[in-house]
Amino acid sequence: MKMLTTQLSGLFQRIASSEEENIDDTARLLAQAAAGEGKIYFASFEEMESISINAKYAAEPFPRMEQWKPDITLTSADRVWILTRSSTNEKALALAKKLNENFIPFSVLASEPAEEGNMLFDLSYTYISLKITKGLLPADDGSRLVQPHALAGLFIYEAVKLQLDEMIKGEE
Repeated sequence: MKMLTTQLSGLFQRIASSEEENIDDTARLLAQAAAGEGKIYFASFEEMESISINAKYAAEPFPRMEQWKPDITLTSADRVWILTRSSTNEKALALAKKLNENFIPFSVLASEPAEEGNMLFDLSYTYISLKITKGLLPADDGSRLVQPHALAGLFIYEAVKLQLDEMIKGEE
């Protein structure tokens, strides 16, 4: 338990120190919809759906948040946040390409670093990396265990929400 706590704390510190600007940029992008006539659509895949559930049903729900579905018609006032474990997720990539073609601004949250060759990074307006490349804890056989994508995603979600709430409060 102590080793897990230490490793999670280290992960959160890495995210906080290296992704702060990207978190601010993502909050700013999403705030454009929240402050205007748009909606903020969370397009979550696999275990990252937990972030959308939290955003919708939490004690402090995410403002103007809607769950993205393929049949939704987006407007230029809307913003989308793609939440996926991997930047190679085919559904996430297909959505990103469609949003890009239709000039709908969107952000991405995924594990891989923001670098050339990462298609989701290349297409997105803002990109936040989960900083998870392997398991946090060593196993007896030399492999690595515990890949807390959803937990790290919820940490980033809370950071984005804090920034977005401050921005919206400043508008009032």
